Formats: sequence, C-alpha cells, structure tokens
Amino acid sequence: MRLQCPVPKMDFDVIQLGHGSGGLMTHRLLKSGVFEVLQNEFLREEHDGAIVDLKGKTAITTDSFVVSPIFFPGGNIGDLAVNGTVNDLAMCGAKPQYLTLACILEEGFALEEYWEILLAIREAGKTAGVQVVTGDTKVVEKGKGDGIFINTTGIGLVHPHADIRVSRIKSGDVVVVSGLVASHGMAIMSVREGLEFETTLESDTAPVHDMVWALLDQFGEDIRFLRDPTRGGVASTLNEAASQRKLGIRLEQTQIPMLEEVEGACELLGMDPLYVANEGIFVAIVAPGTADAVVKTLQQFPGGKFASVIGRVVDEHPGQVVLNSSIGGKRVVAMLAGEQLPRIC
Repeated sequence: MRLQCPVPKMDFDVIQLGHGSGGLMTHRLLKSGVFEVLQNEFLREEHDGAIVDLKGKTAITTDSFVVSPIFFPGGNIGDLAVNGTVNDLAMCGAKPQYLTLACILEEGFALEEYWEILLAIREAGKTAGVQVVTGDTKVVEKGKGDGIFINTTGIGLVHPHADIRVSRIKSGDVVVVSGLVASHGMAIMSVREGLEFETTLESDTAPVHDMVWALLDQFGEDIRFLRDPTRGGVASTLNEAASQRKLGIRLEQTQIPMLEEVEGACELLGMDPLYVANEGIFVAIVAPGTADAVVKTLQQFPGGKFASVIGRVVDEHPGQVVLNSSIGGKRVVAMLAGEQLPRIC
C-alpha cells in the first residue's frame, strides 16, 4: 500500500549533503519534513533530547533497519522500523510508549521517497500507539549508502505480570506461533533483483503488542517465553531457546501455519521456510494447561487468526530442535549457519 499525501513544496527534489550539515538546509528538511509529518509535543520543543515520564518497570530496545529493497509488497523500511522495534518491546512483555528515530540518508535520495517513508512511520506509530520523541538525521556522500538506513530505539512499560525469560521454560511446555510463517522474507525475495518471481505475497509487518498484552492479562506468568522470529526465522529462535535451556523442542510440521504460496516459493528457491524472516508474528512458549486457551485468545485478533500449537518442549535430544515431518519422518532443525539472504529487515 502506497500512502497518498502531497510531497511538501521545497526547492529540491533529492537529498543533498547540506541536509546533514546541521545548518539551514538541515533545519528546513526537519521543520518542513520530519517535524511536520510526525508532529507531537516532544518534537515541537526541538530539544536535543526528550524528557518523558515513566512509572514502573521499563523495557528499552534498539534496532537498525537496512532492508533492500526499501519498498516491498506490504510495506517499506519506515513501517518496518516502527513495527520491528515495537515488537522487540512486546517480546519483553512491554507496551511501547516512545521511539527515537535516526535516519542515515544518501546524497541524491529522492525527496518523494523520503516523504513516503515518513508517512509510513507516522501511520505505523498511530497504529501502535507510540510517539517518535527525538531523533537524528545524517547524510552520507553518494555511493556511500543505499538510499536510507534507519535506527529506532523504543521504550515501554512492562506488564505487571510479565516474567519473560528463557530460564522459565520447562519440559512439557507448549510452543505456539501467533500467525503465518515466512511471509515477510518471501515477499522481500519476490521483488529482489535476481530473484524476482510473480506472486501476490505481502510482508506480514505489523505490531503484535496488543496480542501479547492480552495474553499477559489473561494468563500472566504462564507465558514463559516470547520471541519474534525475524532473521533466522522460527528455527533459529527455537534453537536459541533449546540451546540456552538445555532442553529439546519437538515440532509438528503439519501444524505449522503457512500460505501455500509461501510454501511454493520456498520450494522454488530451495529454501526452508522455518529459516525465513518474519515481521508480524511471534513464538510463545507457554504452560501446558493454558496452550489451547492461548491459541483461542490469539485467534480473536486479525494478526492471530492462524495461531497454532506447533510443538512441545521435551527432555529428549537436549539443545536440539527436531521436526516430525508431514511424511512421518524426523529431522534435526539445526541453527542457521549463515544468512539465507542478507538485508531482509
């Protein structure tokens, strides 16, 4: 979806080195661009930082986004940055409140594209209920960047019942995934130069904190572990948990929710969807007695419609993830050795 909003009237069409100088050009870019789009009481102060008021246990996280291409089916680097950081907070059991936004722009980057990314940031922030309160803009010489890189830092209050730690995982616990696997990674790959193929796939980029908050409200400390399976996918996330906890995890292939189109694209490219990046789902490891209710709760949200139990924590094969395949076999799902494709998020 491309947002429709006129580009501000300025006397330039592309980013120039002077826009990162800290002088008049920087001031005009921020005043008529960033501040105009993202306006709130914190940015209107035009201070070096933001002074916020938080009471209670607080989570903080930071992430950088270098995705290529910067516009992809279902989103762009702007909403991806907001959702990615919001979701990292959610995995701590926190509700996002404030974000910082740092943009590194390349000389020659089109103002129209920058504007569209800012609008996407604004809309994603509204959806997640989070404000951008401070940030930074730098410009690098042409050829020294790739259009735009974004860093976001998020801060949010932790749910009073949240106790999300890998050390709380126990044998017998149940592994739940909140939605369809591998959609983001395959949407990116479908438009990447050299890998283009026809598909209607879209990224699943979306905030998940509302679903997490509902789980914590209803099930509290029975939610033992949360993680959003971005780079490295579901396989790497579960391998990290199994390795750290020195327990095994057994997955059921037939229970892993996935679009047929994603499955077909993975087969076409020879990729395992369990290693493909996601941006709008999470993995939860929960107490066995609450698993079915957890899934039903998630399925009440649009983003949790395809939530499913996909496996269990077991005493066997400690430190390993083993998949019961759809044809009756078993295979070890090892940790991803490298990156299937770089710059996916």
